[in-house]
Order: sequence, then C-alpha cells, then structure tokens
Amino acid sequence: MRRVLLYILIITTGIAFLGRLFYLQVVDTSFALRSQNNAIKVVYDYPQRGYIYDRNGELMVSNQPSYDVMVIPRNLKPFDTTEFCKILSLTPQQLGKKLDKAKIYSPMLPSVVVPQLTKGEYAYLQEKMRKYEGFYIQKRSLRDYQVENAANVLGYISEVNQKTVNDNPYYISGDLIGRQGVEQQYEELLRGVKGVKHIQKDRFNRDIGPYKEGIYDTLPEKGKDITISIDAALQAYGEKLMENKRGGIVAIEPSSGEILSLITAPSYDPAKLVGRKRSENFTKLWYDTIANPLYDRGLLAEYPPGSPFKTMNALIGLQEGVVDIDDQFSCNHGYSYGRGRKMGCHSHSSPLDMVPGIANSCNAYFANVYRRIIEKYPTPQEGIDTWNAHLKSFGLGDYLGNDLQNGRPGKIPDSEYYNKIYNYPTYKWYSTATLSNAIGQGEVLLTPIQLANMTAVIANRGWYYTPHLLKEVEGKKIKEKKFTVKNNTTIDPEHFEPVVEGMHQVYTNGTASSLRIPGIEIAGKTGTAENFTRIDGKRTQLTDHSIFIAFAPVDDPKIAIAVFVENGYWGSRYAGRIASLMIEKYIRNNITRTDMEDWILSHSLEEEYAKPLSGEPFIINR
Repeated sequence: MRRVLLYILIITTGIAFLGRLFYLQVVDTSFALRSQNNAIKVVYDYPQRGYIYDRNGELMVSNQPSYDVMVIPRNLKPFDTTEFCKILSLTPQQLGKKLDKAKIYSPMLPSVVVPQLTKGEYAYLQEKMRKYEGFYIQKRSLRDYQVENAANVLGYISEVNQKTVNDNPYYISGDLIGRQGVEQQYEELLRGVKGVKHIQKDRFNRDIGPYKEGIYDTLPEKGKDITISIDAALQAYGEKLMENKRGGIVAIEPSSGEILSLITAPSYDPAKLVGRKRSENFTKLWYDTIANPLYDRGLLAEYPPGSPFKTMNALIGLQEGVVDIDDQFSCNHGYSYGRGRKMGCHSHSSPLDMVPGIANSCNAYFANVYRRIIEKYPTPQEGIDTWNAHLKSFGLGDYLGNDLQNGRPGKIPDSEYYNKIYNYPTYKWYSTATLSNAIGQGEVLLTPIQLANMTAVIANRGWYYTPHLLKEVEGKKIKEKKFTVKNNTTIDPEHFEPVVEGMHQVYTNGTASSLRIPGIEIAGKTGTAENFTRIDGKRTQLTDHSIFIAFAPVDDPKIAIAVFVENGYWGSRYAGRIASLMIEKYIRNNITRTDMEDWILSHSLEEEYAKPLSGEPFIINR
C-alpha cells in the first residue's frame, strides 16, 4: 500500500509540474510580454490633425511642426543635469518632478518631459541628444490658427490627463486631445490614427533595426478635414463690433439650421493656447473672473429675453384663439392690474391691434393677450402648462441639441414651478401673478442661441432644423438625422404672417426705424431687459440689457440673428445697430451704414461694467 501511495505521489507531482510548465509556456504570456518589452521599443508616429475650413472654404485652422522631449525612465543613464536644464530652460527641481512623474506613470513607457519645443530649440538639442541616453525627441504637430477670432467655436488642444488615459486606450501620457468647441466635439474625426514602429534592441539596449522587418509597423492616418458652417468674415466682424462690450451674438441660416456666427464677448486670440506658454495663458484667462473670456455667453448666458418674447405670446394667443389680429387694447402709459400695480410702457398711439402692437412694443397690449391665454382654461395651472408646451416646441426651456458640448437650458416656467413659489394649494395664484411673462421678464430666461433659433422659426413660419456647426467632412455634406430633419412647432403657419409683418414694421415705422438698411427688407424686434445683481448682499438694479432679434430678407430669409449686449441701455442703442450691421455684412459683404458702424466702434461699455466696483449710479430704463 505504501508503494502505491508513493507512485501516486510521484505521478501527481509530475502532473502538477507539467501543468504549471504548460501554463507558463502556452497560456500565460506575461513573461513573453515582459521579455518583448525589454527587447522592443515602441515608437508612435503622430498624424497630422485634420484642417478646419469655414463655410466658404477659407482655412481657419491648420498645423505647424512641434517637438516634444520624451523620456523612458528605465533607459536613463547618468547625465549632466545642469547642462540639460539650461538647454530646456528648466530648474533641476522641475526636471526632478517631471522624471518622478514619468516613473510613476511607467518606467518602461515614454513620457513627455518638455512639450512643444521651437524649431531653434529642437535644432540645438538634436545635436546633443547622444549625450542624454533615455531621452529622445518626438515629432508631432500643433495647431496653427489662421484667424484671430472664433476661439469659443474652434476650441484648442492640450495634453491628456490621467483620467483620459485610463478611460480611453487610444491615448497615452503626453498625447494631445481636443478641448472645447469643434476640437473637442469632433476629436475622433480630427485626430487621425497614430502610426506605430517596433524597434528591436540588443542586450546593450541599442537600436538594431525594425522588429521582424517591420511587419507589425503601421503608418499614421491623417485626420479628416472638416468644413464648419461659420462664416469667418462675419465672425470676425461681429467680434470687432463687440469690442469693449460684453454679451453674445448668434446668427443662423434659417433654411438649414447652420450657425453662421457664434460670438461671445470678450473673447481671446486662439493662438494664445498654443505652444509652451499655453498653460500660463490659460491660467490668466481662467482667473479673469470679471471679464470671463472663457465663458461662452452665446451658449451659456441665460438672460431675460425682454420684448422679443412678445412675438411668442402673439403666436400663442392666435393659436389658442383668444385674440384676433384686429382686436385692440388701450395703453395709458402701461397696464394697471390689482391693488395699484402697474406695468409701465413708453409713449405711443392708443389703442393698438397686433401688428402695431408689435411694431411699437406695447406692454399693455401683450399683458392683455397673456391674460387671455392663461385665463382661457379653468385653472391658471392648466393655462400656464398649455403656454409652456407651445414654447417648448420652439426649443425654448431645454437644451437645443446643437453639436457643441456647452449649453444651458434657459427657463420656461410651468405650473409646478409656480405652485412651489406660491405654496399652492395653501395660497392660490392667478394669471396676474405671472404677468411679467407677457413681456419676457420675470422667470423667463433664454440663451442667445435659443433666441436666435426662435427668430429662425419665425422666419421659416413655424419650423426649424436643430442649430449645428458641422457642415461637411472631407467635402461630403453631413447626413446626420438630428440635423437634417425638420422640427415643427405647435403654431399653425398662417399665424406667423401678422407677427412677421409686425416685426417688419419695427423697421419701417416702429422702434427700430432709424436702423434701416437701404435695399434690404428686415424684420426685427427691439428689447430692453431689466438687469439685477447683488452688491454688498443687496439685490441691485444695474443698467438694462440691450437685446435685438432680426431676420432678412423678409420674404426669403438668409440670416436670423439674436444680439445681447449686457448693460447696453435699450434695444436699438447697441444690439439693434449691431444686428443691422451684421445682416448687411452677410448679405452684401460691405457696409453702407457707416454712420452706425462708426458709432458702435467708437463706443465702449467698460465704464458700465466697472460701476459695481466704482459705486457710480446705473441708468435704469423703465
């Protein structure tokens, strides 16, 4: 029995050894990989990033050569750190931190020590690289901006962070990735595909040629060139008009939903975020919390829309059948309602029906229309929710779904919102409690892109394409369903004609009659919105915002535009002038109203923006 047990023990032990040997040699490849890592160096060949063109084929973004100093920590040999640091303008402490970071990332994989050398630095260092074993120079490309504007549209590229490396196997430490704007949104199109070279090393760690004659090597694939919908000349002109002002301009081609200009002010030259000073410049922009140049007001700023919103109440009133275009309402310098309260209005003829009501921006007219909308239903809750649903069909109060990452939903209040405010059912509320919605004040908030899209809907008489920036990829038009399917509103097309006529009369004999462009029929709407902030803990009213919407030509719209100018006094003073000039620039590519242009370019609002700090009084428009 003992002999049998001995044989069983020997056989079992033998099987265990054979099994382990089979596992190590056939199943487990980790040791082979370690051996391979020791014998083979992987070098990436970075592709050219895709170019970005404007809608007219003008090159906006190309590439320029760049050189990164890389290190493989395991391959480092003792070297003259003083000389090396002097060449690269580093301190020994900075170099030490970079090398420690590289070791933590991986002793065997390359890491960036100094990114983006200039050609001169590269040429000087290249001659001395033989002295610094473990270091090498990696060639790649940086962005070369052909324009000095549209930074918020284009975005920038910068080094990936560790989270991106962990989450996405395409990237390794030191790679560049698109940030913000088009660069981020279309990163996968623009970045291309990296090429890979496998270099065989001998036992002395010297390169001896391609591994297995390069059968595993791949060539880089250039990124795809894209065409965006921005008109570079219009974008540049808009940013010029917004110098020394704050706000946003969004212009859309109504027939396609393509964004013609997306302007935020103040902005910055995109070239500032290229090269070795990118981090320093970004830090300065980031900490400028007064001007906020990195804040895209066209997509993110939520403003009360003011009088342009009256067009929405006119359309809803017609659709709901609570008002006819011939119904007239009186205006005695405003609208009085409940316990001595009054919504003020400027002087104009009275009574008014719908078309002159829009042309003269009568608050009393639209207060009456709004009350009729809400009071059509048994409860104000039902009325406000019906009103809300109509507005949502215009893309208001929600993310539009445009192809940029940034965005805010704005706010279109509903019954749930007011029930919470007024503690319903403990206290009841009625249409007069929400009357400021009639004139685009109170709880209603819109972003400039939402207001521009709303204008495009009116220009189209009831439909829109989701606003977007991508136009073509490698010369082929986009076919993405999201941007090529019409969105219809809840308003019947015939109800738009009187509203369009009212907006047309804003220019012919209304609040923007001084802004007419000879030979171009424009429909527009002025707006002035109250502006509040907190100063020393107190809610303080500042100088009003200037707002304007417009589209042209009236019968064949080519452009729809919304302009917000913060602290701009009233609608026609700043925003109206800018909108008219932008329309003429786009349609004619030249300016005949040089008087308006000279006025805008020579006037600054910087003093207004300094008033919360200086303590000077604000101009309040009512």
